Amino acid sequence: MANDQIVNDMISQLNRNTSPIMMRNYGRIVQDMIAYTATLPEGKERDALEIYIAQCMRQRNLVWNRDQESGIGRVKEDILFLSKGALKCDSEAFNQLFAQPGASNNGSKKRKNK
Repeated sequence: MANDQIVNDMISQLNRNTSPIMMRNYGRIVQDMIAYTATLPEGKERDALEIYIAQCMRQRNLVWNRDQESGIGRVKEDILFLSKGALKCDSEAFNQLFAQPGASNNGSKKRKNK
């Protein structure tokens, strides 16, 4: 009986997010990271999290949709939608990082079949 009480106490302490997943291709973790980042004040930490989230979203989108465009423009739109307008991804560090040659806006590269 004591074990049941311990388990019930642990379950009651868990903060489970039971809201629906908005975009399944990114998953709940990315959605929760965006929600957390939107609550932070503007600054270096928030900018760093925006960059990290965008990188995660880009990789997840490439895995989920190999044939569709997954450029940074689409990721910016999705972050804006998921954060309900709170995250704009317009910091100088964000734009510099994704303006580099390796971070193209044209989506995934086509595979060459041999």
